[in-house]
Amino acid sequence: MQDIFNEHMVKKAPTPRDKMLKILIIVGVVLIFFIANMAIPMFGMFISVAVGFGAYIILGRLKKEFEYSFTNGELDIDVIYNKSSRKRLFNGNVKDFEIMAHVEDKSHENTFSTANERLDFSTGTVSDKSYVFLTNYKGKRTAVVIEPNDEMLASISKILTRRRFHPKK
Repeated sequence: MQDIFNEHMVKKAPTPRDKMLKILIIVGVVLIFFIANMAIPMFGMFISVAVGFGAYIILGRLKKEFEYSFTNGELDIDVIYNKSSRKRLFNGNVKDFEIMAHVEDKSHENTFSTANERLDFSTGTVSDKSYVFLTNYKGKRTAVVIEPNDEMLASISKILTRRRFHPKK
């Protein structure tokens, strides 16, 4: 038997909320810099450097990439912040997926509406590669949005039957 392994990365597009948060953080850092240096001249620079470092860390967490790893039926999804730190967000077996379809497929809308939770591990914009699957994850019925490449979709479709996998038409 031959092992199946696919990896794919997608970069999360900044949302309007992310852009507003960046602006607020930068304005806040500048305000704190001026206030701290005027009010407490002796420790103002120390406070400014500490706040600036904190802002750098927070701004870095807004830069996200999702990495999908598909190995012999197991799908792992990690988030990579600022191209430096990684965190596992999802781990599941494709055999446990109830259904997988393109996000714009209206014929399965009722099925996906029964999910208790919705996780979005995609770029944030709907494309031809945007798929959603329904699974039981951490005791909850969860709909998960991903953007796999063609090779990964082909591997998933080999495991899921035609009844449970619905490619974009």
